[in-house]
This record gives sequence, C-alpha cells and structure tokens, in this order.
Amino acid sequence: MAQPSFFVGVIGNIISVLMFLSPVPTFWRIIKHGSTEEFESLPYICTLLNSSLWTYYGVMKTGEYLVATVNGFGVVVETAYIIVFLIYAPTKMRAKTGILFGLLDVGFLGVAIVFTQIALHGEVRIDVVGIMGAALNILMYGSPLAALRLVVTTKSVEYMPFLLSLCMFLNGGVWLFYAILESDWILGVPNGSGFLLGAVQLGVYAMYRGPKSPTKFNQPDEEQHHPLISSS
Repeated sequence: MAQPSFFVGVIGNIISVLMFLSPVPTFWRIIKHGSTEEFESLPYICTLLNSSLWTYYGVMKTGEYLVATVNGFGVVVETAYIIVFLIYAPTKMRAKTGILFGLLDVGFLGVAIVFTQIALHGEVRIDVVGIMGAALNILMYGSPLAALRLVVTTKSVEYMPFLLSLCMFLNGGVWLFYAILESDWILGVPNGSGFLLGAVQLGVYAMYRGPKSPTKFNQPDEEQHHPLISSS
C-alpha cells in the first residue's frame, strides 16, 4: 500500500508543474511583441539552476524520484524560457543573459557536480547538494518580492502576479508537509520558508489589489498578461 507521503508528493508535483508553467503568459507576450521589454532573465536563470540541483539531489537520494521528476520537468521548461529570452532580448540584455547562464547554469552547476562526485561520498554528498538547493530555493520563492517597490509606488499589483504567488504558497506548503512525513529537513526548511514568503506575497497582493495605475509598460486591456518580474 502506498505511503501517505507518496500521495502528498504527487499533489506537490502537480502544483510544482503549475508553478513552472505560470510564466507562460509572460513569454507569450514576449513572442507576440517581439521584445522582452522590461523583463529580467535572472529569475529564470536562477530557477533553472535550482531545478538542476534538485534533480541531481533527487537522482542521488533513494526514494526521492518525485523530487527528481518534477524538477527535471522544470529544467526543460526553464531552458525553453531562457532560449526565448535570448532570441527576443535586446543586444545588451542578450549578452547579460548569456553571461549569467554561462556562469551559473553551466559553470557553477558543472563545478558543483564535479566537486561533489570527486570530493564527497554517500550521505555527505547528498546533504551538501541538498543544502545548496535549499539556499537557492529560498531565493526562488522570494523572487516575486523584487517587484515590491514598484507595487508600493504604483499602488498596483500588475507586476506581482497572483498566480505565481499562489502557486509558490501552495507549493511551499505541500512540499513542507511532504518533508515532515519523510523527515527530510533539507526539503522542509526551504519549502517552509517558501510557504511563509508566499503568504507575504498574497498579503501584499490583497493590500494593493484594485484599479491599476497607468505605467509606461501597460498594454491595452486585451493584451495584458501577468509577468513574472519587472526590472523596475
């Protein structure tokens, strides 16, 4: 008979998939307009690195195939986002994105894998990779708060998308519950932080939800989507 943690993990995977797919409207807007406008590539680069490390962790640790599969999906999706960004970004942003991708998603990830394979063994290797992933997870969960200054200035949550914040809140809560059932503190700490950060984001959304103040980035109503993050 399947353990309760298995069913919780499946629910967590479904919510994680929705979280990975939540920026799709942003990238549809980028393709439609032929420009990345004021959007930043850093959140997608960090999420790709985060997903890659958790896939590595899930492959190494026995019984964590649910972690490996959903983050493997995240690797594919985030890679697609970055490719679209490189195609439609202006020259300066394209160069910045390429450099960050090379340093973080190729350089740092490669060094982390080689180092842990050569210098570390057994549970120590798994724990070190998990700690690195946990630190990046907290940064990923807090990324929508980068738009907080713009939200306060404009009194509008247009650049703090509700769907992404809701998915992060639910994702953090479900994976925290899974971590408790599995007694896995490496999964529990970042997802507990994500649950709290998601709650903060939803609170900010509730506080400033209302008519949008006009900004230079606004599009006609029928073309408005919810971007992941603005560089403002």
